[in-house]
Amino acid sequence: MESSNAVVYYIFIIFTGSALLATLALYARQALLVGYIVLGVIVGPPVLGLVGDMELINGGADIGIIFLLFLLGLHLEPQDLIRLLKKTTVITLLSSLIFGILGFLIGLANGFTFIENVIIGATAMFSSTIIGLKLLPTTVLHHRHAGEIIVSVLLLQDLIAILVLLLIEGAGRGGATLVDIGLLALNLPLLVVFGWLFERYILVFLIRRFDKIQEYIFLMTIGWCLGMAELATLLNLSHEIGAFIGGVLLATSPIARFIAESLKPLRDFFLVLFFFSLGAALKLDVLYTVLVPSLILAIVLLLIKPWIFKILLVKLGEPSSMSWEVGWRLGQISEFALMIAVVASETKVIGESASYLIQAATVISFIVSSYLIVMYYPTPIAVSDRLRRD
Repeated sequence: MESSNAVVYYIFIIFTGSALLATLALYARQALLVGYIVLGVIVGPPVLGLVGDMELINGGADIGIIFLLFLLGLHLEPQDLIRLLKKTTVITLLSSLIFGILGFLIGLANGFTFIENVIIGATAMFSSTIIGLKLLPTTVLHHRHAGEIIVSVLLLQDLIAILVLLLIEGAGRGGATLVDIGLLALNLPLLVVFGWLFERYILVFLIRRFDKIQEYIFLMTIGWCLGMAELATLLNLSHEIGAFIGGVLLATSPIARFIAESLKPLRDFFLVLFFFSLGAALKLDVLYTVLVPSLILAIVLLLIKPWIFKILLVKLGEPSSMSWEVGWRLGQISEFALMIAVVASETKVIGESASYLIQAATVISFIVSSYLIVMYYPTPIAVSDRLRRD
């Protein structure tokens, strides 16, 4: 099949199938993203193989995460971001340490090597940015204290995850990881300074000059988002960090809210591809061998994470009910765990079984956590009218 025809065919399969399984998911009181993951398993390589070339899909999936982080940044002005990070640094570091130890002990109990247990522990530290933000109503995300806490914790976790990825890549190639981390410490402020100068003296001028031409604003915004994401990778940072910084720098613009609304459909399109790719990437024959430890890891973290976040937040003076909600919304494993598992496996730092243990536990936690959040807390995709909030 020619490449152009393959793209049309894959889009047809994915979005028609997603519509059907989303309907079933709603009747089953599941989050829509569960339907997307199940569809990936069914029509992807694990079962039917109707969508075989996953490189095409994975590229689109990555763009979805980039837009999600960009839109998040658009609603956080720099001074607000600094204030939030100061408040949640202790919570993030303490919780990450506790979850990391839990992951290490679970890996140890299942007979994995020391370095594999370290990687399993590292992946247990983080919560899902996509689950946390996708299931968070706009009114909570941008106008309530709970949304501020969730955003700042996820951002700090993402920064820690990037450090973990650098360490793994350095260990795999025998390189000087301390040098890489030092360069990261220099490159991050360099990216911020360049972005601030470009936004202040060029981007804002162009937006104000042609702000009545909506198509131009749309194109300029996408170019800015993807340009910052690509520049970040040149500085050994991630696409996601670059896009987030681009959004934060543009947040002071008077049309930031308009930009955010116009990009939402584009974000959702690519996020469907992201969750589809999660299911399609699973190898059922290998998954079978690590199913029990994957279930143990996922269930332990799903039960422990809300308690730990609640305890830490209450200690800092936050209300108990709000702390519980934050804990449950951050109670799963992160998509960064999938990236860490793949990178660690490709660089031969861990074996295939450990990699699939992490991937399976992550997907299981996605499904269970999203179900619990949709059933008991306000979300944009709640089945109950009482809990549905856009």
